[in-house]
Amino acid sequence: MALRTVKYILVATFSLFTIFFSAPLLAQHDTTHSGETAGKGEHEAAGGHEEKKEGFDAAGVIFGHILDNHEFHITEYKGSDGAEHSISIPLPVILYSKEKGLSLFSSSRFEHGHATYNGYKITSEKIVAVNEDGSINESIKVYDLSLTRNVVQMMIALAVLTWLMLSIAGAYKRGHGVTSAPKGKQNLLEVLIIFVRDEVARPNLGKKWQKYLPYLLTTFFFILINNIFGLIPGTANVTGNIAFTVVLGLISFVVIIASTNSHFWGHIFNPPGVPGFVKPILVLVEFLGVFIKPFALIIRLFANMVAGHIIIICLISLIFIFGEMNKAAGWGTSPVAVGFTVFIYMIEVLVAFLQAFIFTNLTAVFIGSAFEGGDHEGETLHV
Repeated sequence: MALRTVKYILVATFSLFTIFFSAPLLAQHDTTHSGETAGKGEHEAAGGHEEKKEGFDAAGVIFGHILDNHEFHITEYKGSDGAEHSISIPLPVILYSKEKGLSLFSSSRFEHGHATYNGYKITSEKIVAVNEDGSINESIKVYDLSLTRNVVQMMIALAVLTWLMLSIAGAYKRGHGVTSAPKGKQNLLEVLIIFVRDEVARPNLGKKWQKYLPYLLTTFFFILINNIFGLIPGTANVTGNIAFTVVLGLISFVVIIASTNSHFWGHIFNPPGVPGFVKPILVLVEFLGVFIKPFALIIRLFANMVAGHIIIICLISLIFIFGEMNKAAGWGTSPVAVGFTVFIYMIEVLVAFLQAFIFTNLTAVFIGSAFEGGDHEGETLHV
C-alpha cells in the first residue's frame, strides 16, 4: 500500500510539473511571436521591405483543436476574392462587467477575432474589454459566462445520455427485454450495463454494489459518450479538458469520503503492526493518498484523451509541413500519414471505451477501499 502511494506521489509530482511548466512555454511562444512581429514592424518602418510568408502553423492547429472555443470550427476555404473564409457554427457569448452590465450576442460578431463588438474583442480565445482605439482596457473586469463549445457539447452529451436511459427504461416497463429479447440500442447498452455491474460494481463493492451502481453507470456512460463525440471531426475534446476531469474527480472524491468509516481512518492515522518510528512517515503518506487517488483519476483521463488527439493532428500536420518544403514530399508523405492516422483513430475508439471503464473501475476500487474492513472484508460474491 505504501509503495503504491509513493508511486501515486511521483506521478502526481510529475503531472503537476508538466502542467505548470507548459504554461511558461506557451507564454514564451507567444512572446517570441510578438517579438518577431514587432521586429518586422520596426524593419518596415525603417524603410526596409520584407515579404511576409505565412506557413502552416501546426501548433496553432493543435491547440486550436484541444482548447476550448466560442464556436465550432469546421473548415476554411479560399473564396473567389482570394481571401480565406471559415465555416463555423457560432455560439452565444454572455459577458458581464460592472461598467458595461450584461451583454448577450453571437460569437460571429467578432469575425473570428478580426473585429470588436460592444466594447469587447477576443484574443487567444479570451474575451477582453477594449477602448475606442482598440487597445485592451485592463481596468474592466470581464466575467465570461458564455456557452463555449465544451459546454454545449457536454450539454448535448447529457441530453443524449438522458434520452438513452429513459428510452431503455421505458422499453423495460413495456416488457421488452423481460418477456422478449431486447432489440436495438437496448440490446447494445444492456451488455455494457451488465458488464459494469458484474465486472466493476460487484467485485469491488461487495453487498453495497446496488447503492453505488447508479453513480458508476452514470459516470461510465457520461465519459463514454463524451469520448465518442470527441472523435467526430469538428467537435470538441471535452474529456481532454482539465476542468471537465477535475469536476469528475471532485465528485468521485466526495463519494469516496462519504463512504469512509472509522476502520478506514483508523488505518490512516494509526496503521496497525507498524513500528512507532515509521508511523509519522506512513501516516503522512497514507493521508496524502486520500487526495492523490482522485487526482490520479483526473490526470489519467485528461492525459490519455489529449494525447490521442494530439498524435492524430500531428500525423495530419506532417503532410502540410512536408508539402511546404516540397510538393513531392507532401504527396509522398500523405499515404503514410493517412495510414497511421486511421490506425491511431481506430485505437482511439478503443481508448474511448477503455478510459471510461478505467475511470469507473478505479472509482469503484477507491470507494470499496473506503469502507473495506467495516462490513464486507473478505466477502466473496459468486454470480
